[in-house]
Amino acid sequence: MNNQAVTVIRSLLRNPSALAGLLIIAGGLLIAVLGANIRPDDSPDANDQQVSLARLKPFSVAKFLVIHNDPVAESNFFSRMFFGGKEETDTYIPFDSLYFEKDLIYYFPYSRTGRVDSAGYRKSVSIVPFLVTGADSSNFKNGVITIYKSGVSKTFERTQFIRSILTGNTTTRFYFLGTDTFGRDLLSRIMAGTIVSLSVGLIAVLVSLVLGIVLGGLAGYYGGWTDKVIMWFVNVIWSVPTLLMVIAITVALGKGFTQVFIAVGFTMWVEVARVVRGQFIQLREKDYITATRLMGFSDIRIIFRHLLPNALAPLIVISAGNFSTAILLESGLSFLGVGAQVPMPSWGGIIKSHFNYITTDYAYLALIPGFCLSLLTLAFMLVGNGLRDALDVRSVEA
Repeated sequence: MNNQAVTVIRSLLRNPSALAGLLIIAGGLLIAVLGANIRPDDSPDANDQQVSLARLKPFSVAKFLVIHNDPVAESNFFSRMFFGGKEETDTYIPFDSLYFEKDLIYYFPYSRTGRVDSAGYRKSVSIVPFLVTGADSSNFKNGVITIYKSGVSKTFERTQFIRSILTGNTTTRFYFLGTDTFGRDLLSRIMAGTIVSLSVGLIAVLVSLVLGIVLGGLAGYYGGWTDKVIMWFVNVIWSVPTLLMVIAITVALGKGFTQVFIAVGFTMWVEVARVVRGQFIQLREKDYITATRLMGFSDIRIIFRHLLPNALAPLIVISAGNFSTAILLESGLSFLGVGAQVPMPSWGGIIKSHFNYITTDYAYLALIPGFCLSLLTLAFMLVGNGLRDALDVRSVEA
């Protein structure tokens, strides 16, 4: 790490707003990388739906009967990182209360309006699936149930199977932010949406850097007709509204997550190209560049080894701004229905699903993801401003 990098890092750490932005981004990255390992709902895309629990208020608690089924595949820590998750095979039945009668479990389903214990409201399920997975048959007599599976019998006394079910087949879930319109844990959906926003921002910025550096570098280094043709193309792209261009590219490529970051990246490169061109025009007349030409170095070596490193400062600042722009564009596309497709969680998609509740008691369903979107965007802007001050590129921006 050279002295300039150390100076920039120290400057950022001494800047309260930039430091706050870095902490927010670091927290978002941690949530995105760890994925399902730290989410309350560890299923892929946090898509565990319990329709009867739709729109639970924050800090709600629900009890479940759990029927354990044969797992499809074991998941580990690494398989649950990023977009991964644990495929849920167990069956969860939300209930208010239950009791046992012979070989049946009678339960009263979860009620949003309060506990209802009337006989007409109750439901029943056999206790067999709770005791032995994939049983062939069963027999209940004198308080003892015998379960047969693959020719092997297993016997449970009444007190034994009641204790077994109450300890191993009931669980409680706490919904810190409540649930959405499909009964999914809202906190988990928002946490899962972090990886969507950050990954779109990262890939889009990389795409814009590659295109912008190549085209802007060619225009600034060679000048002449090369510069005129490239800048004509840049001005044409620049004249088209960004959101309109993104929608057009998305429609042409089709809906989907991959198409989003390609579309966003292809619309953000023009600003990078203009900055790179301006930097190269200034640097190409320097004495050390003239010396490299006289020494017979190739154009590619001069561009990537001598010109580009000296133009990195404004590029870093622009990339921070483009990161926040990409996040906003992705959310806008998802809100319009042409971005990340369900069930993949996107903050824009979550807002779209609940914006009609904005004037009701459920306004938080749209406001919370909106706040997260604003907070992450603000964090990148604060870091960008901190980098601008640390790298002293005010003259370049002017």
